[in-house]
Amino acid sequence: MQAHPLVNARILQGVVLATVALSLSLGWLLLCWPQSPALALAGAALGLAWPGLQLGLQMLMMRRVARATGALVPAWSVLAAAWAAEWKLALQVFGWRLPFRADAEADGVPERGRVGVVLVHGFFCNRAVWAPWLRGLKARGIACTAVTLEPAHGAAMDAMVPDLDACVRRMAQATGRAPLIVAHSMGGLVVRAWLRDLDGAQRRRLAAHVVTLATPHGGTWMARFAHGLPARDMRPQGDWLRRLGPPPGDVPFSCWWSACDNIVFPGTLATLPGREAHGLDDVAHVQLVFDERVWQHCLQLHARLDAAAPDAYTAMGVSPGSSASAATVG
Repeated sequence: MQAHPLVNARILQGVVLATVALSLSLGWLLLCWPQSPALALAGAALGLAWPGLQLGLQMLMMRRVARATGALVPAWSVLAAAWAAEWKLALQVFGWRLPFRADAEADGVPERGRVGVVLVHGFFCNRAVWAPWLRGLKARGIACTAVTLEPAHGAAMDAMVPDLDACVRRMAQATGRAPLIVAHSMGGLVVRAWLRDLDGAQRRRLAAHVVTLATPHGGTWMARFAHGLPARDMRPQGDWLRRLGPPPGDVPFSCWWSACDNIVFPGTLATLPGREAHGLDDVAHVQLVFDERVWQHCLQLHARLDAAAPDAYTAMGVSPGSSASAATVG
């Protein structure tokens, strides 16, 4: 599998910054301990806790915006539990899985005539975020692939569409069925940009259903602080979102959102008018990817799609009797 230098470089930069913070904290501890153990411990704890503090600030901003806009406001106890769980998860995902395990979990081998699953990551991520999904899907004999989108930074989301298009087409070619597409956060917007560029016949062949998790369909309040691409494309009422327009009506969407989402808030911005929506009140942004309710929903949806009569095996024009070898997915 090809390397993904831009994504990994950015993530590794974050790891370096975290390492610097750790080094400074330990240096402070050693320097100040002889004079004041309490001051030494307090300073070191503050340095080590900065990711949690940043997450806490996002949560407080989310709660204030939710109250101001009349959205669902989570209780403090629910918010605190979501904050603790998200902090723990972020350390695992961003501190280990993304920078060091991007290709550790292989895609699932496609099977002719069965619906596959295409997994699309969000901003500042790569395919490694889907590792538990890949393991779970493969254990159930479901063809699956997780794409890493490039370029990760410095370009509009439209620049990521070719990577997604190639991945979906490989899955459809290999299985002969339009896949289920599951996208987290920004990945859902890339999916919409991809669908916009397809005609109706192509969409029928390539997209059976799209599930979005915490996707800022209406933008996100946090993008107001963004100055670079693709983050600033996600500003509410921004130029890019206006040009994107509504998704095509011939592709079903299911949108999951959470009242405790610390990135996409208020939560209603993660929904689409007239489309199926599922709201939670107790999980933060990254947690949505690993929530059991989301997982079970997608398994049940896949089972329904898989059991449905295929559209004459029209995916990529391959007939059910074709002896063409399955394409490599990834």
